[in-house]
Amino acid sequence: MYKIVRKRVLNPTVSEMEIDAPLVAKKAKPGQFIILRVDELGERIPLTVAGTDPEEGTVKIIFQVVGGTTMALNAKEQGEYIEDFVGPLGVATHTDGIKKVCIVGGGVGCAIALPVAQEFHKLGAEVTSITGFRNKDIVILEDEFKACSDKFIMMTDDGSYGRHGNVTVPLKEMLEAGETYDMIITIGPVIMMKFVVATAKPFNVPVTVSMNPIMIDGTGMCGGCRLTLNVDGKKVTKFACVDGPDFNGYEVDFDEAMSRGRMYADFEAHAREEACNLFQKA
Repeated sequence: MYKIVRKRVLNPTVSEMEIDAPLVAKKAKPGQFIILRVDELGERIPLTVAGTDPEEGTVKIIFQVVGGTTMALNAKEQGEYIEDFVGPLGVATHTDGIKKVCIVGGGVGCAIALPVAQEFHKLGAEVTSITGFRNKDIVILEDEFKACSDKFIMMTDDGSYGRHGNVTVPLKEMLEAGETYDMIITIGPVIMMKFVVATAKPFNVPVTVSMNPIMIDGTGMCGGCRLTLNVDGKKVTKFACVDGPDFNGYEVDFDEAMSRGRMYADFEAHAREEACNLFQKA
């Protein structure tokens, strides 16, 4: 059992928890993830490590309440326990040799992008961060991004906060103005990452994307998280849990990834409805 040391509500649908998991905290690096179960009958869900405190022995997770399991997790309070917390899993974000980086985060993906930006800042790289949200009400982690960024740009789809537009607008402006980066790292909705890659392509800037497809065991055995990459004109199958979650954005078949991501939408909606009914009766 793993204790919830702290809990914080970031916006109406996104929560942050710090979990007492000393062994994971000691080893986890930005870009890696954990798999947890809320209780002994619960499903396994992957969540990216949003930060660690090795001295305190805690691991931070940030999650959006979108289905039955995340509803059950969100119902837990500080001082309570969850059943399993396994990790770190996956390959850490590559940082060697990168002196100037642009981090592009969208929505709850900003929770994954933040520790990456913080790591580059700690290593002395020049960090530009662009974050995007639908509107002002769901903005998260703004102060944290500002603290680790040499340049920070906030975008909202409706213009209610920061600049009006999506994250590709300032990215394109900076690239057209002659700005250069050793790497662009984008984390968020698949469709957003697809367009970030398309924006960067004419300028030949390397782009890393963080893929978070359907995942079950986290060890490459189930095949649920498989992705198709186009490498040198050949289709190659990779697994996000062991080969990723970071991949070369120019190689990812985003359309297939989006199609696979929609496969269980009806099941997820049903699970959420059941969870809603359960908590209403409690």
